[in-house]
Formats: sequence, C-alpha cells, structure tokens
Amino acid sequence: MNLTLKIWRQSNAQAKGKMVDYKVTEISEHMSFLEMMDVLNEQLINKGEEPVAFDHDCREGICGMCSMFINGEAHGPDRGVTTCQLHMRMFKDGDTITIEPFRAKAFPVIKDLVVDRSSFDRIQHAGGYISVNTSGNTQDANSIPISKYAADEAMDAATCIGCGACVASCKNASAMLFVGAKVSQYALLPQGRIEAVDRVQNMVAQMDLEGFGNCTNTGACEVECPKGISLENIARMNREFLSANVKG
Repeated sequence: MNLTLKIWRQSNAQAKGKMVDYKVTEISEHMSFLEMMDVLNEQLINKGEEPVAFDHDCREGICGMCSMFINGEAHGPDRGVTTCQLHMRMFKDGDTITIEPFRAKAFPVIKDLVVDRSSFDRIQHAGGYISVNTSGNTQDANSIPISKYAADEAMDAATCIGCGACVASCKNASAMLFVGAKVSQYALLPQGRIEAVDRVQNMVAQMDLEGFGNCTNTGACEVECPKGISLENIARMNREFLSANVKG
C-alpha cells in the first residue's frame, strides 16, 4: 500500500516543531507500524536526510517504550496493543496517517516522537517497591497465604508497562491510572501492606509534583491502555489515599 505520513519533527527540546509530510510506497499489510517507520527512515537516510527519532526496544508489547499518537489515538486505532504490535492491515491504501509524540506537560519532547517519561520513574522511586529483609532470614513467599481474588487483581494491576498511553489519552494529562496500578499491585498483597500508608502518600505527592492533571472519570485511559488496566485501580488508590490520610 502507498501512504502519506504527517509526522511531528522537532530537532530538540528547545526547538519549535512542525508537521512534515512524507510518502511511503509498497508497504505490506503484514508489517508492524514500527517496521513501516523503519522503511521510511531507510529512505530518508539514503537521501541524506535526518531519520525520524522514535522510541522502541523489545517490539513485543512488553517494555512500554514505543509511544506514538497515531491518528489522534495513543498507540493507534487497534485495541489492547502497543505501537510495536500495531499492524499496517489496520490502514488502507492511500490513507493519510498523522503521527505525533505523546502530549503532556510531564512528558516533554526530546526529539521528534521521543518524549521524556522519567517522571514515571520518579513516581516509582517515591514508593513503588517493598522493603525486604535480604539477610538470609527471608520468609518463603509460598508460605504467605494470599486469596485467589487478591492474587489475580494484583497481577492484573502489575501488567502495567508504564508506556504513558493513559496520560496521552487523558484530556487532563492525568497519571492516575498508572499510579493506581502501581499502588494496587502492592496494596492487594500482604507484603505491600507494611508500607502502604507511606507508599500511596509519597507516590501521589510525586505525581502532583511532576505536573500531571487530576482524574475526572472520563475513562479514555482504560480504553487506550494496551494492557487493559481497569479504572478500579484509580478507585482503590483513592481509598488507600483517604485511609492513609485519616490514619496520619
């Protein structure tokens, strides 16, 4: 198929960006979206032009690196997939595809389609962990009884890959689905209850410090999340936060 690509180009964080049109031809419907971008970049390099910078790593929907806003949707028109899992069969011959970086104050553009998502890392550092005795006297995890419901819910929350699609999709650029998932995966397990109060307070405080917006229950984050993280995690985080502040 032959396509017209409208791509955001920005040479660095301080530069003024703009949309630039490109033509790509003979694109197979079996290609992934990133493979199509590879074809474009090979053409640009062969012509002596600067290739389009974009994030990618595993290309298996696991790492959360690929982050493109495609035709107005985070990760594109398919559901339950990341950009690297999006295939060109979702488009038609002659289509015009608009490709932008994730837009949020807390995700500043570094170059072209690459954004700085280190704000997520700082939120994780604020409380997304448990403190474990590693002196040799650790308790065998299999000896800690956990209900099937709690284990399943915690695992569902832990599938969050931190890609930032929730933020890019939200009209308020809220990170509450991400933070809710990270709080939930520990709050549901006995190992995470010990530091639960400090965790939710510190992670929410860091989220606010990073400049993310608040949640107004639109639900776009859950729809666009490639891992289907549920809004229930935001509700759980709110309960944890309220409880922590009452106890405090």
